[in-house]
Amino acid sequence: MIPTKRGVVRVASIYLPNGNPTGTEKYTYKLAFMDRLIRHARKLLTFEEPLVLAGDYNVIPDPRDAAHPEQWTNDALFLPATLGKFNELLALGFADALRATTDAGGLYSFWDYQAGAWQRNNGIRIDHLLLSPQAADILKSVAIDKPMRARDKASDHVPVRIELRD
Repeated sequence: MIPTKRGVVRVASIYLPNGNPTGTEKYTYKLAFMDRLIRHARKLLTFEEPLVLAGDYNVIPDPRDAAHPEQWTNDALFLPATLGKFNELLALGFADALRATTDAGGLYSFWDYQAGAWQRNNGIRIDHLLLSPQAADILKSVAIDKPMRARDKASDHVPVRIELRD
């Protein structure tokens, strides 16, 4: 929890399993993990405080969140069951911080190291900050730190950050 003038902001760091290859226990585990996350998030919402569930969800929520969505149709990150679980989480009352501020496509947080994905901007958005209604009410800004990917020995992910009003 992070203290603020308004009280606290509860922040949780999330890493959702990748789930590939599909049709294996890895994908079954991903969906079960998402079910557990949904149950836990439901409990956290009962505190009625600003809550941020931030991290690598390994979920491409929408076609505009991939440079080439057709390349992901059989991937665990973009399968209908995965998107259904992600939408179930959102339906609890969470807002996707980035989508609360823009509908633009081409905003990515991950570029694979292979096949020049970074150089061709062949990215996907799989890192998300989900906000409880109380956190969404104090959302000031969202940024994807894309220039970080151009650094030497950079991660394949870039930071996604928010600023909340005090």
